Amino acid sequence: MAEQLQNITIAAPGFLGINTQDSPIGLDPAYASIADNCVIDQLGRVGARQGYTKITTNGGDVLGTSRGIESVFEFISVTNITTVFSAGNNKIFTGSTTLTEVTLPAGYTISDNNWKIVSFNNDVYFFQKGHAPLESVGGSTTLTLLTTSGGNQPPQGNDVLAAYGRLWSCDVVNNKYTVYWSSLLAGDDWHGGSSGSINLTTVWPNGYDEVVALAEHNNFLLVFGKRNVLIFTGAQSPSSDLTLHDTVEGTGCIARDSIQSTGTDLLFLSNRGIMSLGRIVQEKSLPLRDVSMNVRSDLLAAVEEEAHANGHREEIKSIYSPVHAFYLLTLPSSNIVYCFDVRQPLENGSFRVTTWTALEPVAFTVFADDSLYMGRNEGIIRYGSYLDDTAKYQLRYFSNPNDFQSPANLKFLKKFNLTIIGGQSTETVLNWGYDYTESYTKQAFIFGSGVPAEYGIAEYNTTGEYTGSVVVNTPKVNASGNGNVLTIGIEAQINNSPFSIQKIDIHALVGRML
Repeated sequence: MAEQLQNITIAAPGFLGINTQDSPIGLDPAYASIADNCVIDQLGRVGARQGYTKITTNGGDVLGTSRGIESVFEFISVTNITTVFSAGNNKIFTGSTTLTEVTLPAGYTISDNNWKIVSFNNDVYFFQKGHAPLESVGGSTTLTLLTTSGGNQPPQGNDVLAAYGRLWSCDVVNNKYTVYWSSLLAGDDWHGGSSGSINLTTVWPNGYDEVVALAEHNNFLLVFGKRNVLIFTGAQSPSSDLTLHDTVEGTGCIARDSIQSTGTDLLFLSNRGIMSLGRIVQEKSLPLRDVSMNVRSDLLAAVEEEAHANGHREEIKSIYSPVHAFYLLTLPSSNIVYCFDVRQPLENGSFRVTTWTALEPVAFTVFADDSLYMGRNEGIIRYGSYLDDTAKYQLRYFSNPNDFQSPANLKFLKKFNLTIIGGQSTETVLNWGYDYTESYTKQAFIFGSGVPAEYGIAEYNTTGEYTGSVVVNTPKVNASGNGNVLTIGIEAQINNSPFSIQKIDIHALVGRML
């Protein structure tokens, strides 16, 4: 015999982010199996990511059928003049609204767009494997070659770091074991003064490794190999004082542009997932944490697909946004962006993670005003608003299968009460299914329409409560069917309005034991 009607509440559904790594049975209902085109908002709710505004107006003319803008960099000179440099279609541009090609040295040929761009001592430097490094003096639109001395050229490194009063470079074609540095305060001098290099072949803790990238953190110089990390002190005077301080064995970096500093931490992509170096509290204390463990298998599968599609992982890009408190990692071949909320780690040390699709960025940067800009096939775009240019995009949230701590009892659903923050004029579909099915019962409605829509399986009504400028929608959906385990999904067409899922209340009869 069925018991009396019970209320089952999922408060802040998806608050813990996606978890596809653990068995869904017994998982906290605050985890999601899908949270696509979502972020965790500042109040801890799953909500829609923002869309973008197209900035570039002549992208189609100068980018053609290429992947688009693959590098973006904002340079601010000592006289407070801002110049935006970008790269795509084997060209280098200035400007953001109108992309204008720079003047290259005579006979210079660009064959790829994987530039690492940095500013140092009021100049801008461009490094890329297999290319002679370039310099823009004071933000000039005419680029020059770095100085060659006695037939010796500056290193054609794939990475460049501005730190400790000089430039550092590594990952040269046929030389993945040497780190070079320029003379003090002279980014164009790699042969005289206090310039130099270090050979790492005898330093790696686990046999031979390859240098991938460089970083500075907590006054340490970090050299990332594919399988190890080397930590040096004394980088202020490297010719005399550079000393190996510590090593991290068995975990390295596999994508140069995955390294991002969050101020107190350093995140990077390894062959084990997204790793957090952790803040160095005591000497020789370098805790590493896998912050992607809740989606590790899916993430690494997408990374492997990236490597197979391109033969390398250099299209993988990342960014940390202090305003939005997230770390983004884009995998263009899989058309997916992983969004890690870095505000507070979960109990297992991982970050809450959601995914983005449809946006398809191939470059990221944060400007001085903290605005997030991206590169796409049509040029430079700015993250913001709730449309992808002028188009709607779909938010998808699905719970993991949940038995609500009554694994042996049938649940007879009667009604769903949803609490949605925002969502004006948003076409929404509620999905529910039993016992692991992916064939869901669906109910569609539009917030703010005021007219019930019937689809033969349920009906609803929608009310709006206004607190200041925040709209709270509370649709009620009649439910049907029964089963042991329940999966719930919400699909919404984001239409120039924020949308966050506050709460799902389920009225159900809990029936006999099976």
